Amino acid sequence: MSKVEDFLSTTEEQAIVEAIRQAELKTSGEIRVHIEKTSNGDPEKRSLELFHNLKMDNTKLRNAVLIYVAVDDKTFTIYGDKGINNVVGENFWNSTKDTMQTHFKQGDFKQGLIEGVLKSGEQLKQYFPYTDLDENELTNKISKG
Repeated sequence: MSKVEDFLSTTEEQAIVEAIRQAELKTSGEIRVHIEKTSNGDPEKRSLELFHNLKMDNTKLRNAVLIYVAVDDKTFTIYGDKGINNVVGENFWNSTKDTMQTHFKQGDFKQGLIEGVLKSGEQLKQYFPYTDLDENELTNKISKG
């Protein structure tokens, strides 16, 4: 079994998917988590590549967020689409990253991802509130590479 498969148990993955569902009840934004062994270089560049591969740039309001984790590299990034970046400040994701990193340093990856997802939903709510017309445009399932 690779480290990616060992990174989270099935129960932990289900808890993260539920956190995504809960977070998306507050915002029209879409949140996804992707986990892979290594970014093979620049994690920012890799998260952008995955963002496009996962078709996350096809949401109506361009308000999708990818939380990307490279297990062996011990790194993660948060990538928001241009609809978000056009309305938020440059340091918008810093508090979310700090929260996640605190949990990750303690080896609590499940809680770090849950907190990151929920905090993302809270932050997006300010700019992209949930409406009755909102539809889930992207799967909540964790993708792996």
